[in-house]
Amino acid sequence: MTDVIRGISALAIDAADPPNVAKFWAALIDGSMTIDEDGDAKVSGLNLPRLDFLKVPERKETKNRIHIDLAVTDLQGATQRAVALGATLADDVYDGRTWQVLRDPEGNEFCLLPPGVS
Repeated sequence: MTDVIRGISALAIDAADPPNVAKFWAALIDGSMTIDEDGDAKVSGLNLPRLDFLKVPERKETKNRIHIDLAVTDLQGATQRAVALGATLADDVYDGRTWQVLRDPEGNEFCLLPPGVS
C-alpha cells in the first residue's frame, strides 16, 4: 500500500501574520509567494515542498517540534543573509559551529546546514 502516499505536498506552519512570515521565507529561498482569500500564504521554490503559512490566533510559545533544515553552500554568508532578511540567531537552542539555528520573524526555528552536514 505504499503507493497511496506519493510524497510531501506542503509543510503547514501556523502564523499570526501569514503574509509577513511568508514574505521572509520567499526572500530567503528565492521563492514565490501567493496569498489566498483567507489571508493564508503559500511559498514555493527551490527543491522544497511548498510552505503553507496558516493564520492562527495563538502565539508561538515553545520550541518547534518540527523545523526546516536548509542546505547551504556558505554557512556564514547564508546566516548573514537570513539575519538581514529578519531572522534572529537561536543560540539558546544550539550554539555550536557545525550548523546555525535561527528563528524566522515569528520565532519558528530553522537550521542552515553547510556542505557535509545532513
